[in-house]
Amino acid sequence: MSDTSQPLDDSNENEKRPQFGTRLLKDNADVFKHNAWDHVEWDAEQELAAQAAVEKNSTVKMSEDQRARFQLDAPKFWDSFYGIHDNRFFKDRHWLFTEFPELAPMANNEHSQPRSIFELGCGVGNTILPILQYSTESQLRVYGCDFSERAIEILRSQPQYDDKRCEVFVMDATQEHWQVPFEENSQDIIVMIFVLSAIEPSKMQHVLENCYRYLKPGGLLVFRDYGRYDLAQLRFKSGKCLEDNFYVRGDGTMVYFFTEQELRSMLTQAGLVEEQLLVDRRLQVNRGRCLKMYRVWIQTKFRKPL
Repeated sequence: MSDTSQPLDDSNENEKRPQFGTRLLKDNADVFKHNAWDHVEWDAEQELAAQAAVEKNSTVKMSEDQRARFQLDAPKFWDSFYGIHDNRFFKDRHWLFTEFPELAPMANNEHSQPRSIFELGCGVGNTILPILQYSTESQLRVYGCDFSERAIEILRSQPQYDDKRCEVFVMDATQEHWQVPFEENSQDIIVMIFVLSAIEPSKMQHVLENCYRYLKPGGLLVFRDYGRYDLAQLRFKSGKCLEDNFYVRGDGTMVYFFTEQELRSMLTQAGLVEEQLLVDRRLQVNRGRCLKMYRVWIQTKFRKPL
């Protein structure tokens, strides 16, 4: 995201669309006919320009003392973020049922199996609330954690929140041992949406290994996050880089931009098996201002072996 306190609205990807989109830009003259185009490939010139922009904004790194401050005060920065935006900035991620049909409501019948879903970094409930709203599964149990107390307060106050089927709590996912209200090997699905990118890179592997620990054998980790050279990365000014591809925004929150290879390596090392790893390259268009904005997200599904 940019180095201002107002992040790019990634809920723009909420547009109802087939899985990973089928709106293809075949003629550049048509670019301003729609708000977004899918599967937009970059040419060599664009790639070089993106590399140059990142090299420019990451040449100067923050000091160790500055880095330590942002790490130590991360919960405060996120509390402040949610205190400012409340739940107004965010939109429910109904697109998740398209991209991740495993999260969609299941038929409720006498043969239904109990199902347990855990969202790591649930924020104000943009994923959890649609699951609760549309599911009639009598044996569904949804858990969520966030290390922002303010986010959890906002989520619990929402009318769709159902404490009979859902339990949310404050937790720092980077801690060595998770304090969670369920057993190891118990979760059918663990969800991570724009979460790992907010974590210090040296701690990411540990977080993924804990996900493995709490997934059932055969359980699924679904993941979506920022990809390398996303517009948000290119917009950073010099002096905001903590370490390569890891930045601090103007509001003090942090963000990392991944490659496919990095994610595949970490998830595989955690013991998970790849089912999907896709780069979602989208061209978003502001037709009023004739602006073109190139977004890059990475989406994965990795399963714990039986």
